[in-house]
Amino acid sequence: MRRTATRASADDRHLTVLQLAEREQVPVETIYGWNRTGRGPKYLRLGRHVRYRLADVIAWEESRTVNRADNWF
Repeated sequence: MRRTATRASADDRHLTVLQLAEREQVPVETIYGWNRTGRGPKYLRLGRHVRYRLADVIAWEESRTVNRADNWF
């Protein structure tokens, strides 16, 4: 049986802590702080490694989007 390679969809891709920090333009320490306090995106623990599903990161980003008109001082 021959296996064919398929491209992973965006939902299947995972980011490392460093990749997430680069994406959000914050220090790696901030990402670890989010993990400790539950403020960041959902993550997977694979042994001693942490990974973030891209779909979860995008959903978390969308949940943090602020409509300026709703939050005007």
